[in-house]
Amino acid sequence: MKKILKSIFVVALLMNFSCAEDYLDTVPTDAVSSESVFTTTTNAMTALNGIHRSLLLRYDSQGQAGEGAVMIMREVMSDDVVMTTTGNGWYVSISRWLNHNVQTSGDVRFVWRFYYKVIGNANMIIANIDDAEGPQEEKDEIKGQALAYRAWAHFQLVQHFAERYAAGGGNSQDGVPIVTEPITEGGARNTVEEVYTQVNADLDAAIALLDESRNAKSHLNINVVNGIKARVLLTQGRFAEAAPFANAAREGYDLMSESDLYAGFNNYENGEWIWGSHQVDDQQTYFASFFAYMSLNFSSTNIRNNPKAISMKLYDMISDTDYRKGLWDPNASDPELRDPYIDEMTLSSFAKIDYMNRKFIAQGNASSVGDVPYMRASEMILLEAEALARSGSDAAAAALLTEFMEARDPEYTLPATSGEGLIEAIMIQRRIELWGEGFRWFDLKRLNLPLDRTGSNHVESVINGKFEEPAGTTNWQWQIPISELNANENMVQNPS
Repeated sequence: MKKILKSIFVVALLMNFSCAEDYLDTVPTDAVSSESVFTTTTNAMTALNGIHRSLLLRYDSQGQAGEGAVMIMREVMSDDVVMTTTGNGWYVSISRWLNHNVQTSGDVRFVWRFYYKVIGNANMIIANIDDAEGPQEEKDEIKGQALAYRAWAHFQLVQHFAERYAAGGGNSQDGVPIVTEPITEGGARNTVEEVYTQVNADLDAAIALLDESRNAKSHLNINVVNGIKARVLLTQGRFAEAAPFANAAREGYDLMSESDLYAGFNNYENGEWIWGSHQVDDQQTYFASFFAYMSLNFSSTNIRNNPKAISMKLYDMISDTDYRKGLWDPNASDPELRDPYIDEMTLSSFAKIDYMNRKFIAQGNASSVGDVPYMRASEMILLEAEALARSGSDAAAAALLTEFMEARDPEYTLPATSGEGLIEAIMIQRRIELWGEGFRWFDLKRLNLPLDRTGSNHVESVINGKFEEPAGTTNWQWQIPISELNANENMVQNPS
């Protein structure tokens, strides 16, 4: 962690860079000193904007574009997103459950460095903002967002690199190092319980400092932090506590309409979006973009040859009267039966494969620009419903699921109003609604469920026969990158 957690200059995050290692090791010659960054709240906000921007930036390779890339990794490791061919190779080894288990993997290194860079820059802000010149409300907003980022990044790390949190257990298993100040030397791994304690403490502190106001939806306000808190508590199995945070997170955000469902999931001004990264036209990252791999229409080799599809097992769970069913085309390979929109939005060179998605739409065939969704009101409604159901509030959970489905399927009827049947109904809707948005692998892990790709349209040659993985194996933990082991004498590797 020596390089990753170096006291780096935060404003450099605003710059596009092709090699993250160069960024970490040097201070750009056109940058002011870190001391100057925090003299005023205006400058400190610029530094905070750098963290916002880092969630979109390319790191070592085009398949490592910030949070969007990690979202794709989690999805292709799961069962609901189908890689229809090997395409040009991106994300194939991850889908086969190979790269995340190799300590020399560039993907492992990227995920570790990405989240710790967010933490390192947040710590620089937290350590310096109190002495900056400017209104107290601006200091509170900047500090609150930095605390929330630090919590979010630790939460992401511990879910990837440690054993799952076991509700009711001691959770003394190795987690990840907690870093709460600018440092240059790496520390030992804290326990999973200690990491979650720190995450919750940072979120509580952020909630005390923030309100609903913010500059844009790429920034964090109290709604976003309440949503992150709800995710954390759900993962800990603290269901009764999670529900009110999810409810608070979605306050002021309405579910999108049927027409909005078909608008491409690419605009953070959508009234349902609570948090997302905004990408402006003149700052597109071309092939290092979420939409360069997940969209219907961007003309990348990967999209043309490897359209992402939904598992037909999940597709078959969607009612014919559900507005969302048209987001995937089970007849795409048949020119007589497929949705004409697919032909309208793609070129003749694009492969047309059954069950391919049209959920994500890039700006155009030649532009991978698109805003990336991180949190939506629908997630929070379904999270609240799940938390209520798992804490025994069946009637409230059933009512909430019914309310949600009124906006998605006018003819939906609950298959069950209590117990495991109700929970299963909620989880099916969660899988449908959040398809491709980075949640499924985390859900399998937190619920201690196995990977099961059997009986669906997963392609054996793509996933190299990786159809199943039992719950709770060591394969559910990512390996610590070799660069961290070499630089940090306190670090210990996960079992393989």
